Amino acid sequence: MTIKVINKSKHALPKYQTALSAGMDLYANISEPITLKSLERRLISTGLLISLPEGYEAQVRPRSGLALKNGITVLNTPGTIDADYRGEIGVILVNLSAEDFTINDGDRIAQMVIAKYETATWEEVNTLEETERGEGGFGSSGVAKK
Repeated sequence: MTIKVINKSKHALPKYQTALSAGMDLYANISEPITLKSLERRLISTGLLISLPEGYEAQVRPRSGLALKNGITVLNTPGTIDADYRGEIGVILVNLSAEDFTINDGDRIAQMVIAKYETATWEEVNTLEETERGEGGFGSSGVAKK
């Protein structure tokens, strides 16, 4: 798949780090370091604008290393970039640790996964077909019934 991109950043285009990676790293494109205090959130620029084909979205997800080592994650995980959006990709980062965290220009701040999706239409009905699970939710599957 080919995706049209405008790169207004000072950095290389996102790329897959290994042959079987699902996500491409997104880089901070900022003029000066940004320090996130504990529980603070900020929109971080990437300098990228994309045009996705119809039926596809880009999902912005946390980087596992930042999450584990520093408590930094993407607040609206996964963030969705719709096929008709033409603005700059921004990443909403939040610091869930007790320590300040500084983001520098060029830091890998998130990953982006391109995903196919279906457009649904609703059919209103009065009943739904029965299933073994029924209305069980929120941890109910795999639990013996009493």
